[in-house]
Amino acid sequence: MTLADEVWALLEEALAVYRDSPRAVAWLRGHQARFAEPVRVAVAGAPRAGKSTVANALIGEEFVPTGTFTWYRDGGRPRASVGPHEVPIARRDGRAFVDAGEADRVDVEWPSRSLRELTLIDTPAGAPVEQVYGEADAVLYLTRHVHSTDLRYLRTAHDHPVARAAPVNTVLVLARADEIGGGRIDALSSAKQIARRYRREAQVKPLCQNVIAVAGLLAVAARTLRPDEFAALASLASLARTELDDHLLSADRFVGEDFPVRLDPAVRRGLVDRFGIFGVRLTTTLIRQGFDTQVRLTGQLVQRSGLGELRESIGAYFGERQDVLKSRSALLGLDVVLRNEPRPGSAGLAAGVERVLASAHDFRELRLLAALQSGRATLPGELAGEATRLVGGLGTTVPARLGVEYQPTDAELRQEVLETVGRWREQAANPAYDQTQRRAAAVVVRSCEAMLVGLG
Repeated sequence: MTLADEVWALLEEALAVYRDSPRAVAWLRGHQARFAEPVRVAVAGAPRAGKSTVANALIGEEFVPTGTFTWYRDGGRPRASVGPHEVPIARRDGRAFVDAGEADRVDVEWPSRSLRELTLIDTPAGAPVEQVYGEADAVLYLTRHVHSTDLRYLRTAHDHPVARAAPVNTVLVLARADEIGGGRIDALSSAKQIARRYRREAQVKPLCQNVIAVAGLLAVAARTLRPDEFAALASLASLARTELDDHLLSADRFVGEDFPVRLDPAVRRGLVDRFGIFGVRLTTTLIRQGFDTQVRLTGQLVQRSGLGELRESIGAYFGERQDVLKSRSALLGLDVVLRNEPRPGSAGLAAGVERVLASAHDFRELRLLAALQSGRATLPGELAGEATRLVGGLGTTVPARLGVEYQPTDAELRQEVLETVGRWREQAANPAYDQTQRRAAAVVVRSCEAMLVGLG
């Protein structure tokens, strides 16, 4: 029986216990329905961290922030609703505007390949951590720099027995990465180095699975680049650097009257609004370097902005583990019912929740990942990195777990797994290890055995 099957059975048992409580039944049915939906990913963080900008980059469309919880789903046609009522989606200066009024939530359906695999939740400033993590299966937490307030927020998200037992569902995003690097042409490289440093910090590692630097404004502009904008950027790139560089020192200089090419100030102002002055510098440099078509430039900007790495992390940490994350959400939801409406029969359900948390191998993998990241579990030499990979820390497919970068045959994969499980069985029985290390090795062995079963 899979983890999802076990959790579904617990929800069915809870529905029988709470059949006379409409509120509890609706809540539990809602969690069952989530198993058939794409994984829910919330974009959260401090005010002005760039949440809506990153959400727009992932969707591939510019939406004006609504100031409330905004749920984006894939749909056959653009459509927005507040409760049962449909509301219009208007176009203003090339951006999509949804009038949410005073609503607590607005639902948007939008044709987007990116939304086929996930439901994206753009959260308002000051949204309670409990609500964010209660409604989403996973979270992109945005900040410009990691401060004590960010760490407190993330620790609060883990301050629940179910969350501690299954702690892996957050990716930390250093948004506005071009500003982190001071707006220099190498700003994104500097921001990525800062992200790598944060990944190693003892305070940060236990609270998230990855730290990524993203230039959100650049990413949105890349996903929504228009032909007229590309033409304007190409005309700028046709100038020698010595003629243009002085005008790229600030936005005021760029939109000023004394400009070396015939380009309307309103057009230049639009480029600054869309790309930022850093983005204008970077795009003109890239066009000069040979990325001189709209397709080539877009692909380069997506990668350089950090959006490509963010998508990969969402796929590896959230998409590939969506059944585990949904099961985790369902157990959190069941715990809400048990605490709010205790009754005869609920004690057995609580015991069932504890049993699943303790025994499910998927959750054991998550706990080991968290322990290895935080340093609470250690293994000598390169074994810690190998253990992280084998339990799915870099992706849950068999090739990702094995670190195989070519296209192996099933026979080659099976042989590699057999050799790996043999080595780790020796580690699990190593008398030189303490109990924590042997227990960690045993989890790795179980992961390898599961790969063997999957390969038949």
